Amino acid sequence: MNSNTTATLQRLQKNMESVVLGKQEVIRKTLIALLSGEHILLEDVPGVGKTLVAKALAKSVDGRFTRVQFTPDLLPSDIVGSSIYHNGEFKFSQGPIFANIVLGDEINRAPPRTQSALLEAMSERQASIDGATYPMPEPFMVIATQNPFEFEGTYVLPESQLDRFLMRIDLGYPARDAERNVLRSHRSGEPVDTLASVATLAEIKMMQGQVREIRFEDSLVDYLQDIVERTRQSNDLQVGVSTRGALAFYRAAQANALIGGRDYVVPDDIKELAICVLSHRVIPRGFAAGSERLAVESMIQRCLESVVVPV
Repeated sequence: MNSNTTATLQRLQKNMESVVLGKQEVIRKTLIALLSGEHILLEDVPGVGKTLVAKALAKSVDGRFTRVQFTPDLLPSDIVGSSIYHNGEFKFSQGPIFANIVLGDEINRAPPRTQSALLEAMSERQASIDGATYPMPEPFMVIATQNPFEFEGTYVLPESQLDRFLMRIDLGYPARDAERNVLRSHRSGEPVDTLASVATLAEIKMMQGQVREIRFEDSLVDYLQDIVERTRQSNDLQVGVSTRGALAFYRAAQANALIGGRDYVVPDDIKELAICVLSHRVIPRGFAAGSERLAVESMIQRCLESVVVPV
């Protein structure tokens, strides 16, 4: 990895950490998703900084940023856009999905039909409207936030859409010292509003290309596949990780290595990300899909521990 990549990654992390206080691991995983060219789902109770993480990343990258507030009456056309009749002809008016970084705030407050409007854009990097196909800009990333399913007025995301997110992570409450710093830093306004960009779109695309060049030894590919296979064989799980999930796991490990300053993957790159990459891609026996998150994460941990780490 060249020095320019290292410097750019350090600037991104430092810039985000200046406003997202005490959440270094969350920032790291968000950058892993960005470098993987994938999307991320932030899940937690209201008010712990989910939207702030998305805004901090968007402000740090010199690209187009849009925010969609998901509500029960939001329509698919409100996201992807629609054709408008003007001067005797129909012209397509792009929706907010056509941006480099899209924040889907409280995604599980919209009904499934509207949630699914994101699916083609997230997986195919395009949107089809009125028989025409429109490509997404590059790079393209969706950062979605959601509140726990137990909260009133929320909908469970369909499994097909959950599988399009590279990771599902929770933020948790900040440590006492970090929360004190938040209280002090917000006395005169919102610090993220004054954040300056520290990386260009060209730099992000270059690093995404570098991720795909990270070496992945055969023994580690076997290790990753063994973990995935354990989820399919587990008596606790009704549905294991798909091939798409295995590929996402592979890419995330490469991005983790790049952020770690290496051009090769090590076992810890895989182990560190197993739960946040895999837990939302499986369905446990005896529970409805999307429920009992802690139980599912424990099942993934047991699958991980049952596989021998290559030397």
